[in-house]
This record gives sequence, structure tokens and C-alpha cells, in this order.
Amino acid sequence: MTEAPLLSVRNLRVVYPGDDGDFRAVRNVSFTLGRERLGIVGESGSGKSTTGRAIMGLIASPGRVEADHLQLGDTDLSTITEAGFRKLRGKRIAMVLQDPKFSLDPVMSVGKQIAETHRYHFRSSRKAARQAALEMLAAVHIRDPERVYDQYPHQVSGGMGQRIMIAMMLIAGPDILIADEPTSALDVSVQQQVLTIMDEMVKSRGMGLILISHNLHLVSSFCDRVLVMYAGQIVEVCDAGKLHEAQHPYTRGLLAALPELGHRRAELPQLQRDPAWLIDLPAAVGTAA
Repeated sequence: MTEAPLLSVRNLRVVYPGDDGDFRAVRNVSFTLGRERLGIVGESGSGKSTTGRAIMGLIASPGRVEADHLQLGDTDLSTITEAGFRKLRGKRIAMVLQDPKFSLDPVMSVGKQIAETHRYHFRSSRKAARQAALEMLAAVHIRDPERVYDQYPHQVSGGMGQRIMIAMMLIAGPDILIADEPTSALDVSVQQQVLTIMDEMVKSRGMGLILISHNLHLVSSFCDRVLVMYAGQIVEVCDAGKLHEAQHPYTRGLLAALPELGHRRAELPQLQRDPAWLIDLPAAVGTAA
């Protein structure tokens, strides 16, 4: 028997009103997520982060989120209120943002911020929340959790800050983690450490992961499947290990623009865009398993 998806999205649209009419930042995006690592790639402005924020209920007014179907397990996300989303965020679905410096409270110790998430979702005592936070800090490979618990965001490095964010997002045991460019501000060696931690947590907990990134090399080596987005829509879906075999000219253009070690070129090729790519595609393009 096939396991039901953790997340099912059909014809997701994010619309912003403007003086010249509505602007569709996300157009008819459809996909499902199981207990897997799903990558979403594309240029800046392609709708990757907006898609993640729409699923989390984080699109601010006057933006509108519309969908034919937006289902998290047994919960219809298209019908719940902001209060309902607050109960879901962290407990059933969580999101790690790009730079922890802008996500962590600068006047509260990092340990108390993690513990606060535990107390909110489980109504736990201060002692129980502190112990859970210390265990999560250890789980994300932070040495001396007792010391780090009492530090403030400005006292930790970028890599440690990102681990703290992961600990905060996972302490309530969500089914899905959305990671929006979680390693772009880190150096290469720390990037790999953070990815390894996320991979361990996803596998050990049987979670689903959505990794949003510009880095095609990273996504092809880390994820199971890849969605390629252009101008707010999905133009191609493929197995991550076969990303180099992608057929859409947009994906081929992105791959051709990647620099290669040991291969000198006078200049990188430019992506030649085709207006035909902007034609709305059938919803089924994003539903490949």
C-alpha cells in the first residue's frame, strides 16, 4: 500500500495586487512531498522562497494565497486561520531561514529561545524545556550544550547559529522541514556539516525535507528529487541524481552556466530566455513522484 504524502499541493498561486493589475509570484505550482529530500531550484525571483512561505502561511497582506488543494496530512491549509497556522508552525511543519542573525532574538539567550518553542507547543515546565533544549543542542552536534545554552546570538558563529536554528525548528518534532538557503552564508566546510546534520535528523525522524537553493551542485548531490522553477512556475521535475540529464532549455541553461574546476572558459554562457516559457503549464507538470 502506497503511503499517503506528508504534503500535497495542487495549483498553488500567490498573487499580489498592483496598479497595473495582479502580479502572480507563484503560478499553478503542484507537487507532493513524502518522507524524502525534495530540492527546489531556480534563479532569484523564480518563486522558490515564496512557495515555501505560502505553505507556512507567511504571505503578508495584501498578498493572497490560493490553491485547488493544499493539504498537510489531514489538515487543509487553505481553510485555517492565522491562529491555526501558529499551532502548526514548529509542531508539524517548520522553516529554517537563510541567516540566523536575522531570525534569532538578539536579547535572549539561544537556549531560552529553543526552550521557549518547546514550552509553547508542549506546555512543559521550565526545567523540562531546558533539558529538551540541551538534548537538541547535542543532537545538532554542538559541543558543550550547557555553555552554548546561555550564549546570545552575537556570541556564536554563523555555522553554530544555523545549527541552533535547526535545533529550534526541530525540537517540537515536525513532520516537514523547509530549509530556505540554509547554507548560502556559510563556508564550504561548514555547509557540509549543516547538511549532514539535517540529513541525519530527517532520516532518523522519518521527516520530509524541502531544500530551497540556488546551488544546483548541492541539490543534485543531497536531494532525492528536484523541482526547477522559472517565473513562478515549475518547468521541470527530475531525480536529483539525473539533474545533468534535464531536458528543459531553462534547466540546461542553468547547468551550462555553472563553473567547473579544471575547465577554463573565456566567459560563462548566458541564459537565452524564451517567451514561450512564460506560458502557464498544466498543473500535472509538478506532480511526478
